[in-house]
Amino acid sequence: MSIQVRSQSGDVVGQVDLDERVFGAQVNVPLMHQVVRAQLAAARAGTHSTKTRADVSGGGKKPWRQKGTGRARQGSTRAPHWLGGGVAFGPKPRDHSMKVPKKMRANSLRSALSDRAKGGAVHVVESLAFEVPKTADAVKVLESFEIKGNVLLVLDTPDMAVGKSFRNLSDVHITIVSQLNTYDVLDSDAVLFTRAALDSLSRLADLKPRKSRETASRETTSNVTGTATDEASTPTEQISSATTDEMPSVTPVASETIESAQPSEEEGSEA
Repeated sequence: MSIQVRSQSGDVVGQVDLDERVFGAQVNVPLMHQVVRAQLAAARAGTHSTKTRADVSGGGKKPWRQKGTGRARQGSTRAPHWLGGGVAFGPKPRDHSMKVPKKMRANSLRSALSDRAKGGAVHVVESLAFEVPKTADAVKVLESFEIKGNVLLVLDTPDMAVGKSFRNLSDVHITIVSQLNTYDVLDSDAVLFTRAALDSLSRLADLKPRKSRETASRETTSNVTGTATDEASTPTEQISSATTDEMPSVTPVASETIESAQPSEEEGSEA
């Protein structure tokens, strides 16, 4: 899949082929849903808290005696069903983050970018250069691309002039390649890459995933064990061959001598 590369003023300056490994993946909606849920959950502070009946002050005295009043028995005015009482099963501070494997996150991002590419919502600008931060120049860039709705602007590296020019636009979100994620892509109607950012994204696709510590330790252990086994087997074979070839065979002379030295039963009876 190839798309046009435009200049900052909107003129076509060439074409670029989108990497099929990034923009040609199969769209997996359940995977994207799982990753987005995990990302939004990780963004929660988790500081919500309510007071139980033990945390609310007061209520230490029994409102009335147990029997004889005709009313229902009560032990405290801070029970959950009392006005001003504690909250039953209310939220408490906790961590909402969910663990998602890095391969799932990467495949989810490929799926989201592929969905935008198939919908014609991926655009590439040759470069963005502003002498001074100016929102009017940023608006002209978007108008030259005829982009409407929420826009995700992806840069290769942070640029202060570009960032200040676009940050006043409420429908534009700016990020860099290393921070590109599934939620930002799906939350936007169009994705605008700079040429350098698109090249960096393709280079990241060439990188092989790192091996986990457990996998690396298992491979190291197996290599060391295999080498030690091979080295240990060589002296054993040499010793066994030397035992077979060089050591003299045992003759029954010694056993016969021992038997002859012992007195027989007849000799003992004669004595």
